[in-house]
Amino acid sequence: QVQLVESGGGLVQAGGSLRLSCVVFGRTFSNLAMGWFRQAPGKNRELVGVIDRTGSRLYYSDSLKGRFAISRDNAKNTVYLHMNSLKPEDTAVYYCAARQRPSSSLPTGNYEYDYWGQGTQVTVSS
Repeated sequence: QVQLVESGGGLVQAGGSLRLSCVVFGRTFSNLAMGWFRQAPGKNRELVGVIDRTGSRLYYSDSLKGRFAISRDNAKNTVYLHMNSLKPEDTAVYYCAARQRPSSSLPTGNYEYDYWGQGTQVTVSS
């Protein structure tokens, strides 16, 4: 059984930082492309960014470039989302997702992922 377990969310003041973690169980982590998504109240789930299996290729939503960064540690079966200069509009539930099927391009759509975590809440106060 595949499990993705996010952690690291919480309440932070505007301008602060958080690091989210997502640990994967039940699959060979180095075979998975990993994505981070977020969903704010009343809005659709949106892509934050993607990292390929080795960590050599990355993609970020244009609106988040420069503030958010994704990294992975294949030895720990963990992908990270580093969030800096947080704004109230970053408030959302953050999800990690895993894609097992090989792909020549980085998966950027919700439908391209095979497994999802339960989400972790990030709240940024003004």
